[in-house]
Amino acid sequence: MTDSASNEKIPVQVFVNDPAPLPAKKPGSGDENEERGNWTSQMDFMLSCIGYAVGLGNVWRFPYLCYSNGGGAFLIPYVIMLMFAGIPLFFLELSIGQYGSNGPIRCWRSVPAIRGVGYGMVAASAFVGIYYNVIICYTIFYMIQSLTSVLPWEDCHHSWNSYLCSELFDECVDEGGIVTLNKTCVPIANLTSEEKAFYNVSEDGNLTHYTDPFHDDRKGPSEEFYRNGMLHDSGSIEESGYVIWQLALCLLLAWLIVFLCLAKGIKSSGKVVYFTATFPYIVLFILLIRGLTLPGFKDGIIFFITPRWELLKNPKVWKDAAVQIFYSLSASWGGLTTLSSYNRFKNNCFRDAMIVPLLNCATSVFAGVVIFSILGAMAFELGKPVAEVVDEQFGLAFVAYPEAVTHMPGSPVWSFLFFFMLLTLGLDSQFCIIETVVTALTDQFPDYLRPRKTKLVAGYCTACFFIGLICVTQAGSYWVVLMDKYAADFALLIFAFMECIGIGWIYGAKRFSNDIRTMVGDRIVDSVLFKWWSLNWCFLTPAVLSFVLLFNWSSWSNPTAGDYEFPAWAHGFGWVLIMSSISWIPIVWVYEFVKAEGSILERFRAMGTPTSDWGPALPAHRNEAYNVHERHGTTMGGTIDGFAPEDYMHVNQPKYVPTENGIAMGNLRGESV
Repeated sequence: MTDSASNEKIPVQVFVNDPAPLPAKKPGSGDENEERGNWTSQMDFMLSCIGYAVGLGNVWRFPYLCYSNGGGAFLIPYVIMLMFAGIPLFFLELSIGQYGSNGPIRCWRSVPAIRGVGYGMVAASAFVGIYYNVIICYTIFYMIQSLTSVLPWEDCHHSWNSYLCSELFDECVDEGGIVTLNKTCVPIANLTSEEKAFYNVSEDGNLTHYTDPFHDDRKGPSEEFYRNGMLHDSGSIEESGYVIWQLALCLLLAWLIVFLCLAKGIKSSGKVVYFTATFPYIVLFILLIRGLTLPGFKDGIIFFITPRWELLKNPKVWKDAAVQIFYSLSASWGGLTTLSSYNRFKNNCFRDAMIVPLLNCATSVFAGVVIFSILGAMAFELGKPVAEVVDEQFGLAFVAYPEAVTHMPGSPVWSFLFFFMLLTLGLDSQFCIIETVVTALTDQFPDYLRPRKTKLVAGYCTACFFIGLICVTQAGSYWVVLMDKYAADFALLIFAFMECIGIGWIYGAKRFSNDIRTMVGDRIVDSVLFKWWSLNWCFLTPAVLSFVLLFNWSSWSNPTAGDYEFPAWAHGFGWVLIMSSISWIPIVWVYEFVKAEGSILERFRAMGTPTSDWGPALPAHRNEAYNVHERHGTTMGGTIDGFAPEDYMHVNQPKYVPTENGIAMGNLRGESV
């Protein structure tokens, strides 16, 4: 088609949805993708990624793993696993989400055979979101309990304390008595000679050889508050008892916060993270300054970082490093793909994939120094070795640290700050977990659910609240541990392995590199160092994940909750959770195979071929991607206009295309006709 006056060709506008008119812009939105929406600014995305990656595990899991796996020596396998597994997966997920502007399910239109991975990720995120908010409700409960002049876990004179509370023994001895086998404190003066001899008390009342008869069963006041004061622990997952109304209200508040922050999607959550992603660093810095002023802080830090090189020979250390990197960066949950799917197409996802993982790992080390400086001071105060005051995960957050702050002046202030920090750390991750599920649903049913997204979020949060009530019963803590151990354990490693196979081998690392080239430009992709990523996606990362998976399976034992062993039916429920995630992979694989047509070989080929609508969301970017692939010797996944060629009578059939300047005519090849 030519202009009769100038005889010049009219530029062709390539389109996705034909023959619908261009979508009307939302006044003042400024979004590149008007239909789906974008982050208001690149900083919204960066802070959301940081908040998602930097979570509760950075504060309570990494410090424990570091000291138990060789101290400073643990950083060697930790950094190696970061380079070979963490960052490559992080970069892959950011890139595929941004390129296709789709969540964790629809992004696998790139490789239909692997689409079950997306369903599995969403299922795992849905399960984790239920119990993760229960942990957040714990932090809210502790925050409220910190609003007092004397912390309720400082002594043993409360209704939830038992005769085994350690402070009772100390108080009894200080008052000139001993604890007897009948669980009472008896003044030494009231003891007979036989009783003194039985308890190794000298006739003059010397207690040098006296031993607490309940020493092995003693619990600190902070542990009794956690177990009895908050959890009302029944001692078994089979004894649910009643719903603890205080925790139920805290859980309701937690879900209300999540709803309010996600009601408007990324437009609301993208602003909340300016506070929730930065506040933890402020608190950690304040706690570090305070910790460094306490006597004994050096012992804690030295204990944390002292390298024990001999432990590097143990394969378990390397497995723990890989697992920690994997879970710390939140890879293969679907959240990273979800967050990046709201990016503008030309956002530098390569830069983001370098900054966030490195900052996340630095945060883990920083948090470890902070926590162990305070635990060192606690050990000094109690006259114990640091190893005896360290606990793992929940114990570190809700037992060891609360006890540590009781030995600090102004303890309620430090307690409130610490649990407020845990709240913000948890909320950031929870926002992304829930957004992953909601985005997957709206992407699958855009016409119906996208205009009703606020109602969808409200309904989903309400449903999760009622399901989560089982986790705030007297057996609730056992449900939390059970779901934590099973819901997203090695399933995530399988998802990551399948991602690498799908992109590196089926879709093609070279084709994927050219997808990235379309977004970030030639300078980055043509660098010699960029070949490192293809090498990882195709070989190194799958090899690392295979090692971790095989080690995990070979050393598998039924999870426990401390010393408590779950009944057989609980393990069966756990395996149902695992299978409900990973079973989507073979289910979708079989579905795609049956749906395809032709011979067996042709069906396999169809399963590995991108769908016609895979690729950039906007017409201009699809056209650019087509040209980039053509120049660099690969084929763009999908078609240039998002429709299969068989939808048209002929590839050269003229098509009228609406543009901002009127109507132009073009064909599937983008040629003027």
